[in-house]
Amino acid sequence: MAFDWGIVLLMLGGIIVAGTVYLMVKQYETRMVLFCAGLLMAIIAGDPFAAFKGFSQAMTESRVFEAIIAVMGFAMVLKLTECDKHLIYLLVKALKRAGPFLIPAATLVTFFINTSITSAAGCSAAVGAIIIPFLMAAGVHPAIAAAAVFAGTYGANFNPGYAQVAVVADVANANPIDVVANHFYPLLACGFIGAFSLLGVAWIRKEHKGYVPEENATPPDFKVNYLWAVVPIVPLALLILGSNNIVPVFKQLSISHAMIIGVFIAFAVTRVNPAKISKEFWHGAGDSFGHIFGIIICALVFVSGMKAVGLIKALVDTMTSNPDIAKISATFGPFLLAVVCGSGDAASVAFNKAVTIHASSFGMLPTDMGSLAVIAGALGRTMSPIAGGAIICCAFAKVNPMELAKRNAPGMVIAAIVTMLLLVYR
Repeated sequence: MAFDWGIVLLMLGGIIVAGTVYLMVKQYETRMVLFCAGLLMAIIAGDPFAAFKGFSQAMTESRVFEAIIAVMGFAMVLKLTECDKHLIYLLVKALKRAGPFLIPAATLVTFFINTSITSAAGCSAAVGAIIIPFLMAAGVHPAIAAAAVFAGTYGANFNPGYAQVAVVADVANANPIDVVANHFYPLLACGFIGAFSLLGVAWIRKEHKGYVPEENATPPDFKVNYLWAVVPIVPLALLILGSNNIVPVFKQLSISHAMIIGVFIAFAVTRVNPAKISKEFWHGAGDSFGHIFGIIICALVFVSGMKAVGLIKALVDTMTSNPDIAKISATFGPFLLAVVCGSGDAASVAFNKAVTIHASSFGMLPTDMGSLAVIAGALGRTMSPIAGGAIICCAFAKVNPMELAKRNAPGMVIAAIVTMLLLVYR
């Protein structure tokens, strides 16, 4: 039998990919693991420079980078000026009138806030510190209280400047606002499914009322400044008014421009030292490069290594011959990887950069396939016990992260299936 080096490369590549997943599950540094795995595959394939070319290619993706740094810079300004805190407390006031729907209301409030505070961990910290004690004081079991907040941390996909939306727009050669419009209703359905599924779990387990906190967990009296509370949603409002031609002059605004306008409005409203605002904006910009864009860069190096050993071609050929596999893989590939590694970003970026660019070969639109992978990755992360945001929420509630994961799992699985049906089979 003739020796087939191509088959050997595929096997070695598969082993390296499996090892990559294992190391990510063990919480090794994501960027290091992705970069080294991509480089190793490129070396085995005899083309070590393929990994470095992938690195260089990622560094030139300015369209993606511009939106991400502006959004993260604005988020840091909101934190400095405490405008985000005023918005959260304003919504907590509304929660007090939710009655028996307190749990899903808390999830949907977090879902809405996450459109401005786009980091899942950051949103979990900001919202969880206020809403989790509030829910527990209202008699909700701590595990349900933690799950209610974390179940709303994928609303960021409504924000056109969110990193994952920007990646989909890039691979699909589309406008980020059009990407959001395309998955708006499926994502909204996910939010309601996750929220009300958790309510069902709470009722079945009798955890929706009756809990008595060990100490007073009622949020402190906080006087909301309504003008400050509006600031976080100003950039989104500008983009929506412009994209729908409601206010034609705003149509020329890019995402980064809207965020910068939001920074100036935050200064005008709060009168915080402008030097501090400038420092925090660029602090957020730097963090976005090091953390968010760093994952995108290393994911592209990983994809370049997979291409070098032939894994991408083999995967695309398999999906082309059976389009149904592509539709299922776009959902449950990123979903399962996010569950086991605690991050939806790496899984979604790698899938979109490697597979979504071939979406037309599977009879799918790139925007549909890209959004499906992004939302599925976010849903998988939201039921992962090792996700950073889950650990933060559980620290506030003083429960084991596995308890949170068990309560969010039914809603996230149902939401993933519904998303696939809405985006693929419509």
